[in-house]
Amino acid sequence: MTSQKRQILLLDGGMGQELRRRSSRPASPLWSAQVMLDEPHLVTAAHRDFINAGARVITVNTYSATPQRLTRDGEPGLFDSIHAAALNAAASAREDSDQAVLIAGCLPPLVASYRPDLVPDDATCLRDYRRMVEAQAKRVDLFICETMSLAREARAATLAATEHGLRVWTAFTVDDSDGTRLRSGESLAEAALVAKAAGAERVLVNCSVPEAVTTAMGALAGLGIPFGGYANGFRSVAALEPGGTVDALESRTDLDPAAYADYALQWVEQGSTLVGGCCEVGPAHIAALAERLSAAGYSLAAS
Repeated sequence: MTSQKRQILLLDGGMGQELRRRSSRPASPLWSAQVMLDEPHLVTAAHRDFINAGARVITVNTYSATPQRLTRDGEPGLFDSIHAAALNAAASAREDSDQAVLIAGCLPPLVASYRPDLVPDDATCLRDYRRMVEAQAKRVDLFICETMSLAREARAATLAATEHGLRVWTAFTVDDSDGTRLRSGESLAEAALVAKAAGAERVLVNCSVPEAVTTAMGALAGLGIPFGGYANGFRSVAALEPGGTVDALESRTDLDPAAYADYALQWVEQGSTLVGGCCEVGPAHIAALAERLSAAGYSLAAS
């Protein structure tokens, strides 16, 4: 297969950190969810900027609006209003753009990112993912189960998402020092097959350092499943505690738009058909990636 015949679907970047840059309000455990209520216009504007940069998939801003997180942080009654506001923001941005953009529902870790030890039992996972799916399904085009650190967590999210007949993409976060393994220590390749068996149409790797994503693409390449990647820009996520904020994390200084595009081009060369960005990857990174992909002869998929 030649690069000239390959179509690449460009995802958006990291919403949470983009909102941190745009808002004057202090970070909180409910950060991106609270912004949905206090400053929804910032979310719409960020979605719009990612679309203008070339993204043709935008993800609904409900990452921190899980039943467990809202209960832990004292606002369980906000579940419905946050989901409605997030869906409105994504729909408004797509309408404003006049582009063929897919809106992806978001199924994140229920309790905390990067913590497979805190994943609830299977029955709880399935129940609460079903609740999130029900809140989003009528207004999204597909679901992304993202930052999955444990195979059974990914299976529950994927199963819940498939029940509405929409496409499901399942994204794993991998060990930053070993991209062939999830943060649980499980094999990425084996977890990808679990997700496929549960109904995932595509498997991705996200919210890991780009070097680990590069390794992960090699682990996914021989499985016969369409795959992709979107990395973060943190030095390490080890300092992030459940209920904490990303202010505890340090951003890398060597991942400007050009440098990030260098990594993403490697993923495409390994066979990835979807690329984008996670935390610390903004519209400028996506714009540079779109330009580099086109210059390298790849066709950017409309949606």
